Amino acid sequence: MDSFDPKAAAERMLNSPHAVALGLALINVEPGRITVRTPWREDLVGDPDTQVIAGGVITTLLDHSCGAAVSTVRANGGAPTLDLRIDYMRAAAPRADVIATAHCYKLTRSIAFVRAVAWDVDESDPVATAQAAFALPPERAA
Repeated sequence: MDSFDPKAAAERMLNSPHAVALGLALINVEPGRITVRTPWREDLVGDPDTQVIAGGVITTLLDHSCGAAVSTVRANGGAPTLDLRIDYMRAAAPRADVIATAHCYKLTRSIAFVRAVAWDVDESDPVATAQAAFALPPERAA
């Protein structure tokens, strides 16, 4: 029987076509916590005058990071997003990568709760924060 590997679970989550297209890359993973980077690329810019990554890219980064954090604590696959709230605090810096850290802080029988923060230059000056809830499928028998 294979043992559960949180890093492999997170890597599977970040291997979706959407995540791959945005260049999401795993920086760090531990059970319940993950850090992911999306690189600045010209094709991800929302406004050519500012050279800032589009808000939709940051939304995807936060949603995928939250889901991947859940995948690091449960062995039986992905969990659909029930609720995702994102508070944007400022625009990202021009031509800057954006990094997100997500923490799955509570599991019930049927729901996982996650908080995340996205930043660019300074982690103490967030671009956006997220609060999410994910539906958990029933545990599979071993």
